[in-house]
Amino acid sequence: MNEELFDHFEALTFDDVLVVPGWSEVLPAEVQTTTVLGGIELRTPLISAAMDTVTEAPLAISLAREGGVGVLHRNLSIEDQADQVDRVKRAQSGMIDRPISLHPGATLADAEELMGRNKISGVPICDPDGRLVGILTNRDVRFCGEGEFDRKVSDFMTSEGLVTAPVGTSLDEAKQLLHRHRIEKLPLVDEAGRLRGLITVKDIMKRIQKPDATLDPRGRLRVGAAIGVTDVAQRAEALIGAEVDFLVIDTAHGHTRGVIDAVAIIKKGWPEVPVIGGNVVTREGVDALVEAGADMVKVGVGAGSICTTRVVAGAGMPQMSAIFECARAAREHLVADGEGNARPVPIIADGGVVSSGDIVKAFVAGADAVMVGNALAGVDEAPGDLELVDGAMWKTYRGMGSAGAMRGRAADRYGTAQEASGGAKHVAEGVEARVRYAGALSELVSQLTGGLRSGMGYAGAATLDDLHHRTRLVRITGAGLRESHPHDVDVLRD
Repeated sequence: MNEELFDHFEALTFDDVLVVPGWSEVLPAEVQTTTVLGGIELRTPLISAAMDTVTEAPLAISLAREGGVGVLHRNLSIEDQADQVDRVKRAQSGMIDRPISLHPGATLADAEELMGRNKISGVPICDPDGRLVGILTNRDVRFCGEGEFDRKVSDFMTSEGLVTAPVGTSLDEAKQLLHRHRIEKLPLVDEAGRLRGLITVKDIMKRIQKPDATLDPRGRLRVGAAIGVTDVAQRAEALIGAEVDFLVIDTAHGHTRGVIDAVAIIKKGWPEVPVIGGNVVTREGVDALVEAGADMVKVGVGAGSICTTRVVAGAGMPQMSAIFECARAAREHLVADGEGNARPVPIIADGGVVSSGDIVKAFVAGADAVMVGNALAGVDEAPGDLELVDGAMWKTYRGMGSAGAMRGRAADRYGTAQEASGGAKHVAEGVEARVRYAGALSELVSQLTGGLRSGMGYAGAATLDDLHHRTRLVRITGAGLRESHPHDVDVLRD
């Protein structure tokens, strides 16, 4: 018998503890919720889960605009996942440096298909040498009849009096030109008249309306993507070619040889790309991932609402204790934060979040960001199907260890595929379910961050670091948990 069979502590989860209110000199509206992960600043410390009913391009775009960041799931072909990255990077830009264009001989049908697919209102027209010869916008084709879609775009484009600017024009200068000429798109051209970039009113307005958006140095939205352990180099190369901002080794058990090797392959081939390794719940798991080159560590095994790992495999760790143990280990490993400062390896709490109060507790335990799936699965931007059930609207939500998800390309996430007669046999470690329809992502994020701010106010924490280092927790009983929720009333609405 193993003499150290049991760990010598009682593991706790979110519902086992409460934040102790403390002396406060800050109001919730005044606190700072900014965090830095691998040199990437997030004003909203939320990351969307890499699940096929949670994060594809629409949700990643919306979350980045709210100050968080999305992780595109990998239940896609390599080409499709790279295309999703490209869609996010093209959704907003300070200056589009690779604008989509057409040649004058393209048909109006080609232009309509291109604009519809990329959700743009116009397209530059360039000759074979790349010189700008016109612009076609929705206004140019608004009243075209069905029989005209075989005609060339040169018959409809605006070619006279084009307003352009030289490469290097600042956003402020572009704003003035756009306003002066009452136009919505400003092409940037070189001395030979070749198209080199594009600045649009829409992108400028987005930056004004969403000042907290998570942007890369070129003003584009940031996005991450999940990667497995079976096609590491090929998938990483394609995603990095599409200019993904960071990669996530997405497995249920990260303290394994396959994950360690995957991290090492990426950091050897592309050392400049931040990598999140996971998932782990122990000090040893953190140490192994960081030593292999992981820039951040994702924590959580079996905590997700649709995960059955703890039932099927009997393995896991209650989430508060897992975060605390891993954060203690991470403090022994320092990395640069993008501003030349040495900080502990960031910890991302993944799973178990039911309410905004759980997010507060995760930061107190030592997390630097929180990954959410269930909370985001019900929003408009999530890819799940909308259903009407008993008069209420619901959206599909399933675990990546569910039987349906593992029939896709993410079967290796749980490492349970076994060759059997008739093909691969999967032992499901997740369920397929529904979550309440939650409306627009922006409204939900506002509620979650509002709860986080409120919790910081109760704790007297002006920053997330204050939550880490100055906040106390108290354990509660089952009676205390019941007292924490509405009780002894008939709730009319929540």
